[in-house]
Amino acid sequence: MTFIVAWQLTPVRRAAPAVAPPPAASRSAAEDSVYYPNCDAARAAGAAPIYRGSPGYREGLDGDDDGIACEPPPLFRRRW
Repeated sequence: MTFIVAWQLTPVRRAAPAVAPPPAASRSAAEDSVYYPNCDAARAAGAAPIYRGSPGYREGLDGDDDGIACEPPPLFRRRW
């Protein structure tokens, strides 16, 4: 018994790349005026966690400099 197998390769059509967000210089004055004195205030406003580039983000709120300010503490901590 003989089997013949044939494949036809078709090109994959990819979606157009997403449009990049506008540069930080073009943000409105209202976005730049968002200020949280501490993470408790940001959490109370429902804004936490705040990502780098988002309104209200500043390095003073990002303790580990990973780009996420006012992030929740880790659930588990290793005690060695």
